[in-house]
Amino acid sequence: MGCEEKYIPCGIVDEDTGALQISFGSSYKTSDFIVDTLQEWWNILLPEQQQDIEQIQIKVDNGPESSGVRTQFLNRMVDFADAIGKSIHLIYYPPYHSKYNPIERCWGVLEKHWNGAKLISLSAMLAWAASMTWKGLHPIVQLNSKIYQKGISLNKSAMKEVEKRLERNPRLPKWDILIRPA
Repeated sequence: MGCEEKYIPCGIVDEDTGALQISFGSSYKTSDFIVDTLQEWWNILLPEQQQDIEQIQIKVDNGPESSGVRTQFLNRMVDFADAIGKSIHLIYYPPYHSKYNPIERCWGVLEKHWNGAKLISLSAMLAWAASMTWKGLHPIVQLNSKIYQKGISLNKSAMKEVEKRLERNPRLPKWDILIRPA
């Protein structure tokens, strides 16, 4: 992006309201980074907004960090569902179908908005991202400076416990997963 450092974006778009949140990570795109971004999104919501939500439906891009078989991602999502007391429904796009994912369209708008701007500093990058609009709204832009470790996974016995919490659609077991809070 023009900076000496590399920053990885993770975005959440609320399809009902058009609200967009972008978190830029300074280390790696990992399962933990994705779930931490979800937790930041949840914490930004007002208490009455949180109460109005019965279930969170997340359309996931099926990348290696968040796939329906990624042990660390599923473990963190179970913990997240327990922490917020809401069911989470993970719906995965098949490979090569990211054009249908609303967050991918947000990235296209951001890229067009940047339009060759020199993002020579972190503050310039964050300011440009915050000045874009999605459905008439400016996004909430944050920097996540936490350092994430790559390759974290659960052993088979730990994953067995996580699997007990996952309600997989029998027709699409890796693509349609419901997690209910404990």
